[in-house]
Amino acid sequence: MPTLGLPELLIIAVILVLVFGVGKLGDVGGALGRGIREFKHEVHTGKDETPKLEEGPDRKSF
Repeated sequence: MPTLGLPELLIIAVILVLVFGVGKLGDVGGALGRGIREFKHEVHTGKDETPKLEEGPDRKSF
């Protein structure tokens, strides 16, 4: 199975710069970084907000 090496990745990067331009790629990279940061923040804060279920006689932990 073929893999992408450094020469192939450089060719893809050059094509992306030619198609979208440097400014647009910077905007996309910034938006992607913000999205990842927000996702990590929500995952981290979501753990604190998860309600705990009370274990009754019919619920047993494994």
